[in-house]
Amino acid sequence: MEEPNKANRNITGIITAYFLIYVVWGSTYFFIGVALKDLPPFLLGALRFTAAALILLGICHLRGERIFRRSLIKCSAVSGIVLLFIDMAVVMLAQRYLTSSLVAIIASSTALWILLLDAPMWKTNLRNPLTIAGGIIGFGGVILLYMEQLNAANLHPHSECGILLLVFGCISWALGTLYAKYRSSREEEVNAFAGSGWQMLFASGMFWICSTVNGDMQRLDLSDVSSASWLSLAYLIFFGSLLAYSAYVWLLKVRPAAEVGTHAYVNPFIAVLLGVILGNEQVTFIQLGGLFIILLGVMLIGRKHKKQPPEPI
Repeated sequence: MEEPNKANRNITGIITAYFLIYVVWGSTYFFIGVALKDLPPFLLGALRFTAAALILLGICHLRGERIFRRSLIKCSAVSGIVLLFIDMAVVMLAQRYLTSSLVAIIASSTALWILLLDAPMWKTNLRNPLTIAGGIIGFGGVILLYMEQLNAANLHPHSECGILLLVFGCISWALGTLYAKYRSSREEEVNAFAGSGWQMLFASGMFWICSTVNGDMQRLDLSDVSSASWLSLAYLIFFGSLLAYSAYVWLLKVRPAAEVGTHAYVNPFIAVLLGVILGNEQVTFIQLGGLFIILLGVMLIGRKHKKQPPEPI
C-alpha cells in the first residue's frame, strides 16, 4: 500500500503545483501592476524576494533541514541570479522601450527557448510533432491574444534595444530553468524548497544592489505607499514567491522542462481573465480565439508527456 499512496501523493502534488504556476503566477501580473504604482521596480523585487527567502529558509530550518550546505548554496546562487534576477531585471529595463503587450508576447517565447535549449531531451522533444506543434501553436495564441493592442501601439524609437534585452532575459530564464533541473538534480541532498529559498535570497541581493545604485530608497516616501500596494506586495511574497516559485522549482525535478515551461503560455491567459474579473476590462472575439489557441498548444505538449510517470523524489 505504501507505493500506491506515494504515487497518489506525487500526482496530487503535481496537480497542485501546476495550478500554482499556471493560475497564481498568472495573477501576479495584476498585483505587480498595482504594487508598481507606488514602489520602484528594483525595490519591489528586493522586498519581495528577501521576505519570501527568509520565510522559506526559516521554515526549512525549523523542520530540521540542513540549509547551510556548500553544494546547496552554490547551485542556488547560479540559479537565483540567472533564473530570477536577470530575467526580471531585463523585463523592467525592456519596458522602457516596449509596450506591455509586446513584452508579454516576447516573454511567452520562454517556453520555446526551453524546448530548444533542453539538450538532454532533444531526441524526445524535437522528434515529436505534437511537442513542436504545441509550442508553435501556443506562441501563436499569445500573439493573437495581444494582436489588437500591438497594432494600436506606437513603438519606441529604440524598441529594438528592448526586444534584444527581452530575448536575452527569456534565454536567461530558460538556461536557469534547465540548470535548476539538471544540475541540482545531481546534488542528491539538495532540498527543492530550501534551494528555492536560497535562489530568492541571492536574487534579492542583486535587486538590493540595483535599488541602491538607482537611489530608490532616497526618493521613496513610505507614507505615500498605498495599502493596495502593500497588500499586493504581500500577495507577491506569499503566493507568487513562497508558493508558486517553490512549486516551479519542485516541478522541474519531477516533470519534463518543456512541459513545465508551458506556464509562459498560460500566464497571459490568466492575466486576461483576471483583468476582466477585477479590472472590468473588455475581451474581444480575437482575444477569445487567442485564449483557446493557447490552451490547444498546451494540451498538445501535455499529451506528449501525459503517459510519462512522475519521477521519484
